[in-house]
Amino acid sequence: MDTTVERGMRAKPRTTRMRGSISAQSKLMRNPLWAEILVYGILLMAGLITVLPLWIVLIRSVSPTHIINKYPLLLWPREMTDEAYRYILATPTLIRSFWTTVFVTVVGTTLNMVLTISSAYGLSKTDIPGNRYMMGFIVFAMLFNAGIVPTYILIRRLGLIDKLWALILPSAVSPFNLILMRNYFWSVPSEVEDAARIDGASDWQVLWSVVVPLSMPAIATISLFYAVGHWNAFFNALFYINDNTKWTLQLLLRSIIIEYNLQDMGTATGEVRLLYINPENIKASTIIFATLPIALVYPFIQRYFVQGVRLGAIKG
Repeated sequence: MDTTVERGMRAKPRTTRMRGSISAQSKLMRNPLWAEILVYGILLMAGLITVLPLWIVLIRSVSPTHIINKYPLLLWPREMTDEAYRYILATPTLIRSFWTTVFVTVVGTTLNMVLTISSAYGLSKTDIPGNRYMMGFIVFAMLFNAGIVPTYILIRRLGLIDKLWALILPSAVSPFNLILMRNYFWSVPSEVEDAARIDGASDWQVLWSVVVPLSMPAIATISLFYAVGHWNAFFNALFYINDNTKWTLQLLLRSIIIEYNLQDMGTATGEVRLLYINPENIKASTIIFATLPIALVYPFIQRYFVQGVRLGAIKG
């Protein structure tokens, strides 16, 4: 009994010393106060630089004409109106462009992910003959491209001018996203695939039933990369779509903002009503209308970003 008590008495100082050393190490690893203030200050400034322009556009979109004319720069709404939003939502041209962009984004992202996942899974198997040469070709395609003129000639020869497939097929696979997905597939334990094959699963079943469910962080991250690219793209539509009835939302927005062409919005609600709405108000509301859908999707997938990219870089 005495021996046990003595051992306990001896163990307490050792435990105390260990806790003290751990707390000392944590204090040494902690950044100085001035460094934390500097980092948070930089992050705050970066956040303001990012959010402030969008906030100003939002305030302008809900402000009436006389307020916009009197206060060119508004940081807080003095009066609010939804006249511009009711105008653009009653415009058939903008609604048609919105659904065209939704079609291109959904179909394009689906095709992107099917091709990227299938190709990345094959490239993740280093024992396949010619794997290194195929990877070299993909890296070369990531660094160099054919250029605008040869690509336009190819699209024209394929008969895709004024077709929405011209906005989907040229960007069917991104080499950068393909390499990210391949690196992530490397992080999936091979024992899991071997166990599925022992149960009689084919390569396609292993990919879509085992590997894909385990790779959802990377798939969600890269899917958002593709979706944002399709949603914001207007350069391909500017070259390949001449029919304004097939314009995407971003191309219509470009025409309104840069060329100051409000006639592209259509006159479904009448020319007289347009006279009472400030063009700057319509521009701002159109920008918010084009930005809001993808901004609402982003927070639900943001949590996958760090995990997806970090795990995709474990091997190789």
